[in-house]
Amino acid sequence: MVLLPRRLLQTDWFSPKQNVILVDTPTAANEIAFMLGGDWDGCNGVVLKKCDEVAVNTAASLIQAQWCYVGAAVTYFTRLTARELLRRYQAGERNFTNANLRGISLNSYNLNAINLSWAKLTGATLQETSLTYADLTAADLTTADLSLANLSRTTLAMSNLARANLSQANLAGANLYRACLRGVDLAQANLTGANLTLADLTGANLNEAKLTHANLTGAKIQLDI
Repeated sequence: MVLLPRRLLQTDWFSPKQNVILVDTPTAANEIAFMLGGDWDGCNGVVLKKCDEVAVNTAASLIQAQWCYVGAAVTYFTRLTARELLRRYQAGERNFTNANLRGISLNSYNLNAINLSWAKLTGATLQETSLTYADLTAADLTTADLSLANLSRTTLAMSNLARANLSQANLAGANLYRACLRGVDLAQANLTGANLTLADLTGANLNEAKLTHANLTGAKIQLDI
């Protein structure tokens, strides 16, 4: 939850000319304020003389940030550091739905049964990490490194694993229903009993992968030769 400074709390949030925005991290808020000539509040808020959404979206895109208007009935991603995620996980928290974990490094950790559905994990490094029984439904794992990871019984339905590295990963019994696996590296991966129904495996590397009893009904396979 973002705590707002007193100066922002005194603003009329219901004004149709609201020019106060919230950004997912203080650092990103500071950068956006600098780029757009706004007033950074020292936290997650930016006060703009005029809120040009095109300009805000462009600035946010450049630094891979998420933003919303103060008081808007929308959810924006909360960017978590590896340290904060691990602290909360070790304290017993498991629900990290929609978390922004782009580029995070979590090698060789135990994150079993964690809920990372719809999470942003683009470019994340999760080598040898244990994610058994985890929920990664619709998660964005584009170009992520999951080599040697334990993903047995993990739910990856509708997830985006395009160009991810899953070499030697354990995906036994994993649910990859409608998952995007275009260009993924599954060399020597264990897919025994995995559900790959309607998955897109175009260009995937399946060299020495174990597919015993895997369900490939409707899967799209066009291997690179």
